[in-house]
Formats: sequence, C-alpha cells, structure tokens
Amino acid sequence: MKTTIQHNNTTIQVDLSKPIDISIPLSNTEDNPIAWYVEKPVIEPVRFGEWVGKVSLGMSSTNFNNIQFNPHGHGTHTECLGHITHDFYSVNQALKQFFFTAELVSVELEDQEYDFVITKEAVEHALNGKRPEAIVIRTLPNDADKVSRKYSHTDPPFLAEDAALFLRESGIQHLLIDLPSVDKEKDEGKLLAHKAFWNVTDVKNLNADARLDCTITEMIFVSDEVKDGSYLLNLQIASFENDASPSKPVLYSVLEVE
Repeated sequence: MKTTIQHNNTTIQVDLSKPIDISIPLSNTEDNPIAWYVEKPVIEPVRFGEWVGKVSLGMSSTNFNNIQFNPHGHGTHTECLGHITHDFYSVNQALKQFFFTAELVSVELEDQEYDFVITKEAVEHALNGKRPEAIVIRTLPNDADKVSRKYSHTDPPFLAEDAALFLRESGIQHLLIDLPSVDKEKDEGKLLAHKAFWNVTDVKNLNADARLDCTITEMIFVSDEVKDGSYLLNLQIASFENDASPSKPVLYSVLEVE
C-alpha cells in the first residue's frame, strides 16, 4: 500500500503496509533485557482478598493486571533532557511530532583501552553528508541477544562525546541507538554524550539554547535484514508525564522522494 506523505515541503512515498518495528517488547520473563541494576518487570493480576483479576482462574470476567517496570532499565524507551536536569521536563511535552526523516547507519565499535566506543569518525563516515531529522544507530557486531541481554555491570559500548556533539551540530533532533545508554555505564555522573546532544551545560540552570524538543531513544534492535539507508520514522511514546517513556519506533522504507 503505497502512501504519499507531505513532510516539511518534501513529498515522500512509503509503503505503510510494511512497518519495521525496531522496539523490544516488555515482558515479565527472563528474556526481557535489563540494565541499571533493576530486576525484571512485574506483570501480575490485581488481587482483592481472594479475588484475582485473571479470567483463567475463574474469578474474573476480565484480565486486570498491574505492571511495574522502569523505562530506562527494561527496554526500548525515549527520553528528553529532563532525564539529566534539576528541574522537571516531560518527554510527553517535548515530543509533539511523531514522523521524521531518518537515516539507519551501521557502525563498527572502536576498542579504546578496554572501552568500546562509537566514534565521531564512524558516525560522520556513516552519514556521508546526510542531515536527516533522526539517526538510527545499529552497532556491529549486531548480536541477536541484544533483545534479552543483561547489561548491568558489563560496561556496554557508548557514544563518544564528540560524536554526540557532531550529531547536534548536524541538526539531528532524534537519536536512536541499540545500547542501554549513549553514555558509559560508570562515568562518575558526567553524562558527556547526553549533555553534548541536548546542549546542556548546567543541569541546575538550563541554558537558553538547550534542546528541549530533541530526544534520545535507547535499547532498540534493528535486525540484519533491514538495510542501511533512508527511512520515515514514526516515533511513538506512551503519554507519561515523566522524563522518559517506553516507546515504539517504527521505520518505513522510503520508496521515492520529490
């Protein structure tokens, strides 16, 4: 089903019948990915005395579950600069548009004295002069166990500060990555890549040019079957008034641009 979309004075033709979901589903199983030292999500029926909100137990006409999870630690999530600021900022207020031109790039990690890093040079080479609204970074090697990996205390790869600065200076508004964070797991709270991308110099006194409408989406997964190139991104979040929300980024192949 080919559909023509008018986006920022550009006509883009996509096939909406072939979505490419790059989110990781949240579950209460051992297969759920975990980061930041939390336990797996909890999904369980509500209980009032002997009554249990689960149809299969014969006490309820509906399944009625409570869900306990952490958006940063339990799967694909989108965050705004409120993630690192003293004052509260909500991702639900920051993200008001949901379709963006996007470039999917695959980058090799560079070994830098026991750290594996996404360098500025790798990102710049992968973009090759393109300036999309969003970038989707797939790190190589692209192991399928990213969808269930336990990241805590493993010092995962991260994005170099100058790479995040390059993305900001390139005008990229939305950064999506298949890692639990753009920053190093244990960095003494420096959060260099977050700050560089959002242009935050003081977390207590936000500078006037901080990027309030830009987002970072972490813990995505893009299978090897999806080719690098240009896409239309639909970035959807749940309506949480919080610094971050679980999210469902979906790519659509661009068939034609006018």
